[in-house]
Amino acid sequence: MTRLLLRGAEVGGELVDVRIADGRVAELGRALPRLDASEQVIAARGGALLPGLTDHHLHLAAAAADLTAVVCSPSAARDADELAAALLQAPRDDRGWIRGVRYHASVAGELNATRLDGLRSDAPVLLRYGSGARWALNTRAATALRLADADHPGIERGADGRPTGRLHQADAWLSERLGARPLTAGAAAPGGPPLAELGRRLADHGITAVTDAEPRLDTRAVDAVARAAACGDLPQRVRLLGAPLDVALPPDGPTAGPWRIALGDPGPHAVDDLAEEIAAAHRTGRPVAARCTSREDLRLLFAALDRAGSTPGDRIEHAAVVPAGAVPEIRRRGLHMVARPGLLADRGDDTGPGDTTADPTTDPTTTDQTADPADRHRAASLIAAGVPLGLSSDAPYGPLDPWAVMRAAMLRLTPAGEVAGRSERLTAAQALAGYLSPAHAPGGRIGRVRAGAVADLVLLGAPAGEAIRRLDTGLVRLVLIGGRPVGGSDHRRLG
Repeated sequence: MTRLLLRGAEVGGELVDVRIADGRVAELGRALPRLDASEQVIAARGGALLPGLTDHHLHLAAAAADLTAVVCSPSAARDADELAAALLQAPRDDRGWIRGVRYHASVAGELNATRLDGLRSDAPVLLRYGSGARWALNTRAATALRLADADHPGIERGADGRPTGRLHQADAWLSERLGARPLTAGAAAPGGPPLAELGRRLADHGITAVTDAEPRLDTRAVDAVARAAACGDLPQRVRLLGAPLDVALPPDGPTAGPWRIALGDPGPHAVDDLAEEIAAAHRTGRPVAARCTSREDLRLLFAALDRAGSTPGDRIEHAAVVPAGAVPEIRRRGLHMVARPGLLADRGDDTGPGDTTADPTTDPTTTDQTADPADRHRAASLIAAGVPLGLSSDAPYGPLDPWAVMRAAMLRLTPAGEVAGRSERLTAAQALAGYLSPAHAPGGRIGRVRAGAVADLVLLGAPAGEAIRRLDTGLVRLVLIGGRPVGGSDHRRLG
């Protein structure tokens, strides 16, 4: 077990030495003596020592699979010419495929095989929309996947019966067709998901805990995550929203989080059915995490909770549209909120008229499309009303970097440079708190660096005041999980 002595770290505004032993913070004090030669000493140089960051909602397998893909969001490609240039420069994987992710129709319009051929036709191209539920393929990819002979209902066909090159809700089928070995349906990608690389990148960003939001995982998917955690490929502490309700997880592996319910996916829920699903989760001792992307989803959830009852830990994911009148209803039910403000900077307001297909659960004919900007990705007003608000990347559908997400929450700038709901901007401290809040209580009370606490910690290269002003991942010097160095610019030299 690594033993460390951090000299001169800023904790709670004071400079102290911090001893780490047996996976915990053993001691804080001034001028602590080094116990013996085996204790490694690190000069913190006044850098802030914080609890580790938690990404409260991401998709592990899909995020891992997308690490080698080209980003096609408006923040990376502003128009068709820039998208074509990005695809032409993109490296092929070991099977010769090119993958694009986080596409938004505001870049180059709705894509089909013909239009994608005009962007790149000399290699099979597989491009996923930002929602993760829709794909576009060029002709080479469609031919390689034999779309013409396939019968999956998600294969879009023209009037002549021939595939258009668009797929809907076909992740599992696509994974199987590609011969990938994904952890979940969301990981459709040639070659399968490299979780070790994802774990490393998360650690270097200061992430010590993650909540995987993939719904309805089977035991194989759970086992795969457990194996990655056990061998160190995935050093973060993991909570699974999709862990089966009727299967007990091993005590030393990933834990079960709230039961994930995706409202509107793949179709509308009946109030009675939703209430029973919520009650079933509550009977097993698990809260629920309901994905709501429209005001209709919120109304349905409120009605179902009124029948099933609420329990501590119930939460709302995304909440892309929250009318002002819904805020006190959220507060009254004691619900936590998990937001994804990084999408504002990455591809604008994904529930707005710029891309009515970006989220398949959003009906472009509803009034959600003309909602007040403050209603979309609401943040500051939730905190002001006493609603606990945690932040997340929603990776790979949003940017993985938590510091970029914090900046997006603070600035609320779209790729076009417009402010999306100025009144909903968070302060830098509020944005940081959204990631510092614990996995079991997004937006809840932040743990303190104190003697006896588990040593899941982030040492920054600047005092807290400067770090809050900068919100930059480059500040992350050392990341500890259970007292073990796993990330940051200094960790490799520690061995």
